[in-house]
Amino acid sequence: MKEIFIKLITIFTLLMISLCGVSVEKTEATSKTVNQDFIIINKHYNKLAYFHNGYIEVINPVATGKTWEKTPVGFFKVVNKIKNRPYYTGHIPGGDPRNPLGKRWLGIDANSTNGNTYGIHGNNNESSIGKYVSHGCVRMHNADIEKLYDKVQVGTPVTITYSYKSFVDLTNIYGYKFKGYNMKNN
Repeated sequence: MKEIFIKLITIFTLLMISLCGVSVEKTEATSKTVNQDFIIINKHYNKLAYFHNGYIEVINPVATGKTWEKTPVGFFKVVNKIKNRPYYTGHIPGGDPRNPLGKRWLGIDANSTNGNTYGIHGNNNESSIGKYVSHGCVRMHNADIEKLYDKVQVGTPVTITYSYKSFVDLTNIYGYKFKGYNMKNN
């Protein structure tokens, strides 16, 4: 019961921040993002932005959970990186074209997990990107996750939100110092 209450409070707080644009004090999760890497996933637009040293380097479409609660909202971090991760549920080996996780996995510690439950990963159904179809993970086009995988380090903060605000506006809310765009490396 306590866990559900905490999740509801977190969702409510993030929703209020997103809707009202209220400035908040930097939390431990956001204060570490200044001049570092940072990922924001916005479920409203189903897009992911990757920031490096204050600059947006990548904006990619993603797929998120079938229902609101499937892809958790909150402040997380990348806790593991795995090439060719097996799909344990379906007993499909890593690297197999049938593997719904694609060839790259960035595990995040959402809902107090260890990076093996929720992740940012590739897929075996490219037409699913941009839609609400996953069991909770964030799916990307395989080419996009392979590029992102090479850039992201373990420990990178990840914020998942649902907001009509732009990525630049969200950086201000989350205490990340935005400097500009650097999309040429994308």
